[in-house]
Amino acid sequence: MLPPLSLNLAAFDISPENGFLPTKPPLTYLGDSYYQPWEDLISDLPSLISRRQVRAKVSQLPVLATTNLNTEPQWQRAYMILGFLTHAYIWSDSLPSQTLPPQISIPFLAVADHFDLPTTASYSATNLWNYAPLSPGLDLCQPDNLRCLVTFTGTKDEEWFYLISVAMEARGGRIVTEMLAALDAARSDQADVVAAALTDFAETIKELGILLAQMYKHCDPYVFYYNIRPMLAGSKNMAHAGLPKGVWYDEGEGNGQWREYSGGSNAQSSLLQFFDMVLGVEHKATGESDPKKKQGFLQEMRRYMPSGHAAFLAHLMTQPSLRDFVIKQPVDNPITTAYNAAVTQFGLFREIHIQIVTRYIILPSKNPRTKLSTEASVNLATASLVKTSVSVEDMGTKDGAGITLELHGTGGTALIPFLKQTRDETNDAAMV
Repeated sequence: MLPPLSLNLAAFDISPENGFLPTKPPLTYLGDSYYQPWEDLISDLPSLISRRQVRAKVSQLPVLATTNLNTEPQWQRAYMILGFLTHAYIWSDSLPSQTLPPQISIPFLAVADHFDLPTTASYSATNLWNYAPLSPGLDLCQPDNLRCLVTFTGTKDEEWFYLISVAMEARGGRIVTEMLAALDAARSDQADVVAAALTDFAETIKELGILLAQMYKHCDPYVFYYNIRPMLAGSKNMAHAGLPKGVWYDEGEGNGQWREYSGGSNAQSSLLQFFDMVLGVEHKATGESDPKKKQGFLQEMRRYMPSGHAAFLAHLMTQPSLRDFVIKQPVDNPITTAYNAAVTQFGLFREIHIQIVTRYIILPSKNPRTKLSTEASVNLATASLVKTSVSVEDMGTKDGAGITLELHGTGGTALIPFLKQTRDETNDAAMV
């Protein structure tokens, strides 16, 4: 028997009720007139983007300090605002900006340092800290009960894209404490407790898949591909898009630094990585079979999580998983059946994700139609395609020079190979 984990979730900024979402909904306003210039800009962001006035407006901003941010919700809103402004500044014109001015970079560096997050529109900015219930007390697990605080486009499509993930975080967050209890139960050989938790886990994952499939309800694939996705692009490995060194974060007086970041990605969700660790699903770098190189891209994505969440996952990585317990049981034991059912359901969830990506990215990339708006032309192909000499399964189209154009996710990884490998590695965790 092992001693209990005895984890204090609050120490990792994790809510017993909401998981990796805040315990209370994010602030809708910073509430300090000092930050009114930020609030004015962010409230008009879709209009400024459509008129290509973001850069001009940012140039008129004062360089604001972070000294008036007194609470965690204020810091979270500041991070969200500056993340959206950063991507809007870089991507909202015909050519990307290679420089981020001090009006954004100086406060953003300070705010990001508070959370040990990168200065980019990470999943925390676009999802975790970017929602509000339509009225107090509504169930956060239902996306129809929510609204976004900020979007780039002002469209229902973009709002729905974020809110599906928020609802999934809320629903999945409810089982975090039960799965931690299951890990403790495994440490004390309580097989019945573990089996019950795995059954609940499988049902939760099934519900998450149903939520994910609701993406079609209000998010049009072509609106997503042409209008929304380009604004989520990162600055890492984006030489083809006009950012050969990434973006220069100008800190004034000749100071600054070239920085390269992945764009926002659901791979930055701590919830899904938590599920992997609980089940003992191991991932390797895409295309790698060497177990010493496991995690790869997903490990990299932990740098894009709030420090508490990343520390929580790092701690769990050092602990035995439920698989480590189940594998010691007889194959025909009910706990093995429950474990395999949970793994199967998680694999099905990842299959749904592949179907979503195919419909929202792969098909629009192969079947382009007339641009949805003149503004939609902002770095469209360059935000979505990467030149490479190696074809990627079912994804390439040839340009005039015979170079394969490989679709990457906003997080920077090859899409379909990565997702298929992740699904297969999930299924491989099942006990034969």
